[in-house]
Amino acid sequence: MPRSRESRPDIALITTGGELRRWYWLKSELAAHAKTVGLRSTGGKFTILDRLAHFLDTGETTWPGDVRTKPKSKVDWHSAKLTPETVITDSYRNTQNVRRFFKAQTGDNFRFNIAFMAWMKANEGKTLAEAVEAYHRQKTEASKPGFQSEIADHNQFNQYTRDFLADNPDMGMDDVRRYWALKRDMPSENGRHVYDRSDLDLN
Repeated sequence: MPRSRESRPDIALITTGGELRRWYWLKSELAAHAKTVGLRSTGGKFTILDRLAHFLDTGETTWPGDVRTKPKSKVDWHSAKLTPETVITDSYRNTQNVRRFFKAQTGDNFRFNIAFMAWMKANEGKTLAEAVEAYHRQKTEASKPGFQSEIADHNQFNQYTRDFLADNPDMGMDDVRRYWALKRDMPSENGRHVYDRSDLDLN
């Protein structure tokens, strides 16, 4: 039986952060509305969404997530001499200088990927030698049959595509796009639009 549809409201008419989060928005829509109400429109899609939701709920134009604590470390990851003994600090950044270090340690095929960047962010206090070991472990895992790379949290369409095709191997990308267009126009209690087999009942 077809699922009932609730129409997505005009973003300018939404008055609470909770309602804003129920719907799927393009980054361009969020950025344009942020400018309209006098908020920063830079950053990733969900950063802008958080700013807007905070503004709607509090009236404050400064989102706490934009307030950065100054790093205690003085290490400049753009220019510092890096060795395996270098400790990952709170000022760490994925710079070209860091990329050169990892290429020298692991080979010219080194790439920053989602999993490795997450490891670096979560492991302040460990050394770059330990980071190299972690990178090799991840590469080993990635070479195993059936491995699937992590999809960034903001790439909802990519995740939807993977899950849809895994559950419907006889369908193709035209089907994915058709059902995704229907799915994203529906509300979601947690703001995420993920594949469910009942999506096939959408019309």
